[in-house]
Amino acid sequence: MRVTLLNQFYAPDISPTAQLAASLAEHRAEQGDEVTVIAGRAGYLEGLGGPPTAASGRVRVRRVWTPDLGRASVARRLLGYVAYLVGASARVLLLPAQDVIVAMTTPPFVVVLALAHKALHRRTRVVLWSMDCYPDAAERFGELRPGGVVSRFLRALNRTVFRRLDHLVVLDRAMGDLLTSQYGAGPGRPETSVIPNWERAALFPPDARPEPWAGWADLPTEGRIVVLYLGNLGVGHRFDTVVDAAERLGDEALFVFIGGGARREELEATLDRRGVTNVVVRDYLPKEVTSAVMAGADAALITLDERSLGVMSPSKLHANLAAGLPILYIGPVGSNVDDAIERFRCGTSLREGDVDGLVEAVRALRGPDADDVRRRARKGFDEAYRDSATLPRFDAILDS
Repeated sequence: MRVTLLNQFYAPDISPTAQLAASLAEHRAEQGDEVTVIAGRAGYLEGLGGPPTAASGRVRVRRVWTPDLGRASVARRLLGYVAYLVGASARVLLLPAQDVIVAMTTPPFVVVLALAHKALHRRTRVVLWSMDCYPDAAERFGELRPGGVVSRFLRALNRTVFRRLDHLVVLDRAMGDLLTSQYGAGPGRPETSVIPNWERAALFPPDARPEPWAGWADLPTEGRIVVLYLGNLGVGHRFDTVVDAAERLGDEALFVFIGGGARREELEATLDRRGVTNVVVRDYLPKEVTSAVMAGADAALITLDERSLGVMSPSKLHANLAAGLPILYIGPVGSNVDDAIERFRCGTSLREGDVDGLVEAVRALRGPDADDVRRRARKGFDEAYRDSATLPRFDAILDS
């Protein structure tokens, strides 16, 4: 079978979509498929672009030029999107007939290129693997005016796209409900599957005891409960409740943020203004040290803005469960994180503003049930969020 994946980022880039695309591509190549990936040259973060190699093992990686500008502003992201779409267009249209094209959502609407290939080769099936929802996300966070000319055009484009899809893959029920209710109703509605993101189990052996990250030695962890936030501090996340709880906990706890994004400067400014010293912020770290970083934490923190429900899904969950970390979640009911906590009892799900609840949940990490919660976290990963649990579900779609 000939399979092509479309995504702006690809391993060894650190972005979650790059790692997921690589996991799926390599898995299908191992099944005997002829797999092509069309990705950009620049990476998710400025100065950390992907290598200009054309191949990766049995997967043929075709990289098109994209500017190395990172994602620090909307203008930079848009320039990267446009450059990728222009470069990828010729690649997609000149491909020999593909059996399946899997289009992700970085950049938004790259699925249009897959449908253009389908117009030339009618037997090609197109699968949209939705990581984010546009224009919904842009509207909810003030980047696009609801009901404006651009918004109406993009919604009309979505309705046209959805009538031509062969399959839609979403990350949780909320995203599936949002997309199918707005764009997938009526004749031609694509079959929809909920497949959560995952981590490669090989990176998290169940009996492994990795040496903690060397950077922990530079932080005041002694005698404190360590809560780790690892990943993007983007517009879809809020930290008000976290800062309030940290201020109240004082030397009882240390909150460590490792990553970057649009909310990072805002968070750092808030900490400086209020004199909160038990919250520290560090830059992104390479993927290969993830296990070592989590080995020094007592729990994982995940936040989600109420407006993010259905339009994005935190990818921090799966690695944290793999490491056996209890999850402290602050966000809306119905997200993938809330569902995991309810299903596996692997942490605490709270709403924005529940400072008392977060303080209590942090203190409970030293309680008698903490080890049981850690075991349930790992059990949840093994049952639902590892590659061997999710990739067969993709196989069923691609092989149908």
